[in-house]
Amino acid sequence: MNYLLQQCINALNIGSIYALMAIGLTIVYGILRLINFAHGDMMTLGAYVALAALTVFALPVWTGILLAMFICGAAGITIERLAYRPIRGSREVAMLITSLAISALIQNSALMTLTAQPRPLRLPPTLTQRIEWAGLTVAPIDILTLLLAVSLMILLNLFVRYTTIGIAMRACSERVQTAALMGVHVNRVIAVAFAISAALAGVSGVLWSGRFGLVDPFTGFLPGLKAFVAAVIGGIGSIPGAMLGGYLLGFAEVFFVAFAPSAISGYRDAFVFLLLLAILLVRPTGLLGSVEGQRA
Repeated sequence: MNYLLQQCINALNIGSIYALMAIGLTIVYGILRLINFAHGDMMTLGAYVALAALTVFALPVWTGILLAMFICGAAGITIERLAYRPIRGSREVAMLITSLAISALIQNSALMTLTAQPRPLRLPPTLTQRIEWAGLTVAPIDILTLLLAVSLMILLNLFVRYTTIGIAMRACSERVQTAALMGVHVNRVIAVAFAISAALAGVSGVLWSGRFGLVDPFTGFLPGLKAFVAAVIGGIGSIPGAMLGGYLLGFAEVFFVAFAPSAISGYRDAFVFLLLLAILLVRPTGLLGSVEGQRA
């Protein structure tokens, strides 16, 4: 029973990070129908910002998290303005290819300036020292990850439901052209969506690299793909679906490693994508997704 509970704790932490990443993906997709493959690279940027804040400037962890969110949010706005806005209204495949190009540009820029050498991201011992309680071991970083992720998800839901810009985002997700005719400042709404998406990726990068203790130019690549899987499983375009998909994926991945035979437990990444295929065969729109008509 203790082993099962320990794996549930691990799954909650990994699932929280996947959920944050998946929500960031689904916010942008809900408005532009864009699968932003550069999303994982915002996670890498957030991890490097935290690394600089903690090691170069010796700032507290909470300052590193805030800086990562701010800088990644600003980077998201910049990328939207320079790369996506000029081709908005063109075919969706053009924006998809653009996102792949941006991802490659960020990764190769990091390789040229920071090298491919993994760098240790050491959090203070007060966050990483594991505490044993009732047969379970928990580190303060695990509690911080869960609390921060849940708090951000609650705040985001409140923002989308009750603020003016949040309501405008929901209107744009229904039909951008109609929202513009109703007086919604579409450019501002989309910029805010990219800022929120990138900020969530930035804090995810800090939590991910802080948990595993390393950061390199490809830190966010695989978690970004898994966040996309989580968003599709939950129903891409649905914020509650992204949250559900992130936690389901976290539990499935951790339990596969914990309970599968050692000969196959190393194929966790393959299992993630097999799970995606299995769910899409049963429910192509995802668990909380819905069929939509062609948008004008």
